[in-house]
Amino acid sequence: MATGVRRWVPALDRPARVALLLAVVGVGYRLVLILHDVPGSNSDEATFGLVALHVTQGRSHPVFLYGQRYMGVLESYLAVPLIAVAGPSWLALRLPLLALYAVFVWLTYRLTRRICSPWFAVLVVGLLALGPERVVRDQLTAVGGRPEAKVAVVAMLLLAVGLAERTVRHRRLAVAAFGVLAGVATWSDWLIVPYLAAAGLVLVVALRRELLGRAAVLLLAGFAVGAAPMIYDNLTAPPGQDSLSVFRRVDAGFGGPPPPLVERLRGGLTEGVPLASGLCPPEGCARWPEWFGLGYPLLLALAAGLALVALRRPTLAARYGPSDRPGPDSGPGPGGPGPGPAGPGDPAASGGSRPGGGVGHPVRPVTHLALVAGAALTLLGYLRSPLAASDPLASARYLSVLQLSLPAVLWPLWLAAAAARRGTVGAAGRLGGAVATAALAALTVTALVVTGHFATGTAGIRAEERQARRLADTLRATGPRQVYGDYWTCGRLIFNTAEQVLCGVLDDRLTPGQNRYPAYWRAVARAERPGYVMRPGSAAERRLTELLAQRNVPATVTDVAGYRIYHPATAVRPWR
Repeated sequence: MATGVRRWVPALDRPARVALLLAVVGVGYRLVLILHDVPGSNSDEATFGLVALHVTQGRSHPVFLYGQRYMGVLESYLAVPLIAVAGPSWLALRLPLLALYAVFVWLTYRLTRRICSPWFAVLVVGLLALGPERVVRDQLTAVGGRPEAKVAVVAMLLLAVGLAERTVRHRRLAVAAFGVLAGVATWSDWLIVPYLAAAGLVLVVALRRELLGRAAVLLLAGFAVGAAPMIYDNLTAPPGQDSLSVFRRVDAGFGGPPPPLVERLRGGLTEGVPLASGLCPPEGCARWPEWFGLGYPLLLALAAGLALVALRRPTLAARYGPSDRPGPDSGPGPGGPGPGPAGPGDPAASGGSRPGGGVGHPVRPVTHLALVAGAALTLLGYLRSPLAASDPLASARYLSVLQLSLPAVLWPLWLAAAAARRGTVGAAGRLGGAVATAALAALTVTALVVTGHFATGTAGIRAEERQARRLADTLRATGPRQVYGDYWTCGRLIFNTAEQVLCGVLDDRLTPGQNRYPAYWRAVARAERPGYVMRPGSAAERRLTELLAQRNVPATVTDVAGYRIYHPATAVRPWR
């Protein structure tokens, strides 16, 4: 029995054991959060939940999010089995995302260890285990395709590295899987396209001439399978309703001249990047994280320079990262005692000794370049958006994919710190190493402090969730069952009541708003006496009270959990 267990479970060296412990802490921390209704829910996430509910009931099988024909709903389909068994809930919607986070951390550890060094991979896992509000919200709320797309990209890079070093047993199957992952990621979220292009470059380097033959057919076939829902929907969509047309209209919807470049750079670098990196609370960044954001392009440039140097020096390319095979790589850290490899230039780190890998294969530095290119293209795309200047705190979610590039971004700092500790550099190198060590320590401590601040300050989020559930319970028990409200009230209300209460979305002028699922609007429109759910003191409530007074329509008014429910004696629909 024990022999069989040892055969199937590989022995873990010291870095692997520490990384596993950190990963378990990160998953456990997030599980506790979602069990306590943190992060807070919203109507965007509720729409994904309603898609899952409709799929469970066999009512529809949408490809894209209701009212948004370019955002895939894979997250909804992942939640279908849980909702089918336990009914609609935020926990059922988020548990698959927790599993995706765990897979992402595991794959990132494997990739980082393979192209960098074991203890550096531990550092990356430790940083990924931390989670302030902005990071956790991106990881655990079903509001887009980023969690599954990040998993797909890391898996694609691992496949490409394995193909290059000939450690993948079934090469054709691996190429087809690469294509499937690329297709699924494209369907899920177009924000991942820069990283998909960069991963494709790694595959080209890995396969070279093989892509001129059957491998290309397998790759395209795999992509077609992964993106099949998106391809079918776009081929059958009415004119102007295909994903590309809709996305272009959304992109052009900002209107007017873009803010000055300086403002976009300031907002994107000093707020967006630190927030997405987990260094800031949601209300904004302090001075030190802002400096990290400003230095982020420099770190990308340094990482790219190191990779390019490795490409020009075959022996360094062969040693760019240690192999992932079991071996004596359990030293205590960069440059510390013990036989473990510390990075480029260490003979023990040679990847050229892998069976079939060849000496000096450039796939590892090319993988670094791919991660740098993905981050750079993502950042450039974000900086061209007006949101980088006008609302960087909310729009930082578009930079959550930068987590993919964490190994490449921090690698220059790790190498400088390791070289200084080994004493193989001069005075300038030792100074640079001290600065790099301080920067890594500051990043870790800052992320830890911000995570602790968030974890101990969730009372407000939990209270707001209780209020939303109390509103849902009240309307479900006493009515009205058909109401109007704002966008951020309606979707969550419908999901919290499992569609027992239906809600039509109005804007502040009490005219039809963003109704993602028109059937709800039509159902409320047929109601004889629809109610109104308002936030006290809102512009919509003031407009409603004025309208009721002008038309001399009496209404019962009930205050429930921070909301105000109006139930007019006769139907009031001012937009008709």
